[in-house]
Amino acid sequence: MDIREVFGFAGFGISAPEGAAGLIDYADGAYTYWTDFIFQAMFVATAATIVSGAVAERIKLNSFLIFSTIYVGFIYPFVGSWKWGAGWLDNMGFYDFAGSTLVHSVGGWAALAGAIVLGPRLGKYLGDHVKAIPGHSMPLATIGVFLLWLGWFGFNGGSVLLADPGMVSKVFVTTTLAAAAGIIGAMFASDAIQKKPDLSMVLNGSLAGLVGITASADTVSIMSSIIIGLISGVLVVCAVIFIDAKLKIDDPVGALSVHLVCGV
Repeated sequence: MDIREVFGFAGFGISAPEGAAGLIDYADGAYTYWTDFIFQAMFVATAATIVSGAVAERIKLNSFLIFSTIYVGFIYPFVGSWKWGAGWLDNMGFYDFAGSTLVHSVGGWAALAGAIVLGPRLGKYLGDHVKAIPGHSMPLATIGVFLLWLGWFGFNGGSVLLADPGMVSKVFVTTTLAAAAGIIGAMFASDAIQKKPDLSMVLNGSLAGLVGITASADTVSIMSSIIIGLISGVLVVCAVIFIDAKLKIDDPVGALSVHLVCGV
């Protein structure tokens, strides 16, 4: 294996191609260098913010800013290059349309490390008892999830990398149906396990469906996207309970279950 397939590195700073090389000649004219740059910037920002949910209420701002700088500048670029930079995963035929693995699970692994290092919030675990510490406003959380759902159309739809109305519209449909199916899966799973529907689980179910479909939104059938969403919705409920009650890892918003588990 060529070392460049593992540590993809194009140099420090932004070395933009001059003239047509960065415009019409870039990516066979499908998009420009600057389009690629800002699109990847949004992806890495997404991956970094995944961590913020898992370490919420127990990390200092300066510490998180230092982590984000290291993560954005060094971790994501070389891991992302494994697939999107013609690295070793790409050479193995690995496929990840919009980053279920490269964005969400990579952010999830960093979130897991942060949650373990920081430990739980005070009063979260008292012996064998797990104390629920709910968010202060479920309506605001619901609005936030709907905003994320809307943003996913840019996340997945933009990953088509072409202004192709047929493919973009299909991606919109598979993305939406997976999210909706994730809600159904999480609702029934939480009702079966906890004996009542749980809004926080349902909200995470929609995000789980979105994360799950992100790897293949452009290739799977409509029915397959629904199945992927259902499985993701059930999986996230089981993961939240297992991580919280069994592993005793304090994850205030379920970021590990949504992004790491369903990203994988």
